[in-house]
Amino acid sequence: MDHLRSLRYFLVVADELHFGRAADRLGIAQPPLSQRVKRLEAELGAKLFERGRRVTLTEAGEVLRAEARDLLARWDRMTALVAKAERGEMDSLRAGVPPDLPGRVLAAILTKFADECPAVRLDLQELTTAEQARLLADGSLEAGLLQLPVDAVGLELGPVVDTPLGVLLPRDSPLARRTGLALADLAGEGLVHAPRAAAPGSYDALLRTCWDHGFRPAAIRHARNPEFVLGLVLAGHGVAFEPRARKEPRVVWRPLDGEVLRARMAFAWPATSPHPQVAKLAELAAGVLGGDGVSRLMPPEPDAARPWDLFYERS
Repeated sequence: MDHLRSLRYFLVVADELHFGRAADRLGIAQPPLSQRVKRLEAELGAKLFERGRRVTLTEAGEVLRAEARDLLARWDRMTALVAKAERGEMDSLRAGVPPDLPGRVLAAILTKFADECPAVRLDLQELTTAEQARLLADGSLEAGLLQLPVDAVGLELGPVVDTPLGVLLPRDSPLARRTGLALADLAGEGLVHAPRAAAPGSYDALLRTCWDHGFRPAAIRHARNPEFVLGLVLAGHGVAFEPRARKEPRVVWRPLDGEVLRARMAFAWPATSPHPQVAKLAELAAGVLGGDGVSRLMPPEPDAARPWDLFYERS
């Protein structure tokens, strides 16, 4: 436990880069803080700070800061889960899902999980991929349905659902007369898409694939709500990429040649001290998401700690 306290003290000093301010934050005197950091350096056999007119981190200190944050986050999560188990509070599972997840899919996931795990209440929250990644990291969520790729370490991934995307465009568009489209056919069109902040990895991968295949959007309009996406498409502000046709007579959906754009999603959860039923949730959700007749299931990544290796397929 003393080592954990030393690491917490070290992180405060690393944040402040000033022993006096760090001592004030910790509510202790400066000399004991300096002594504890020196003991930590002696135990590790490495100098962590350059102490001169300014306090700076050494290269060893930078490495320890990254590792210490991860270690302490895992410790805090583990102790929180142990405490919940002791109090008998493991009867709920907090999970995030994208705001645009269709209602029928949401209902199917909830129903199947209730059938398989009747003793556990599934508490779903509408959150973007970026929000879920942050909450998974700090222990506020126990699972999250993420749009891949996502730059987050320390997560396990369940089965990946791979879905080809087509083009949504106004029915009066000249392109609507075609039965299929290539990305290059969209040259000169605008694009309606969710903001980058919602899922930076998938946003960047989608635009990169568009550029590689000859479509550089004339403008990009951002929209979160599916109805807002529809309104912008109808108003001629751009096309949108979606997995299937809508029941809306004023728009048409056309497949992309070669299925060059593919959306990938998977449930993810902390690799350390996961909720006992989170893998079951991931399996059930993948079955629902992959049962739409167009998606396919992919096995979990062999190295789930590096989910940024997932990408939109290119032909």
